[in-house]
Amino acid sequence: AAESCTAGMFTARLVNVAGASDVLNESFITYANEAKIKYLGVKEDTLNTVGAVSEDTARQMAEGVARQAGSNVGVGITGLAETPEKKAGLVYIGVSVNGKTKVNKYQLNGNRQKVRETAVCRALTMVRHALVEEFL
Repeated sequence: AAESCTAGMFTARLVNVAGASDVLNESFITYANEAKIKYLGVKEDTLNTVGAVSEDTARQMAEGVARQAGSNVGVGITGLAETPEKKAGLVYIGVSVNGKTKVNKYQLNGNRQKVRETAVCRALTMVRHALVEEFL
């Protein structure tokens, strides 16, 4: 997993289940743009042109974490939970399974915590759907 706005909540949800170590290799919290570049290989040009909260960044995060972890599945979550200048809610989630990547855009409602929790639920649902599509 590569998490920005959820800051580890997605991974924490996974490890709440016994046996999580069978499926979880690594997780990165890449809150800063520099971390997205350094650990995931997100292109600096992408961050400069379309921004950290974008479809392209979520895609590169999901694909980058799968590549870095040597995993079949990668999840990238980036969004705007809330800042003093901007309203909360815009989230992009990328899920990559065996090199096939899908990104969804969400405009979520609620305060900072609610947006983060809802983003985690949406990401888990996306992973489940992607795995069903890939393996059925």
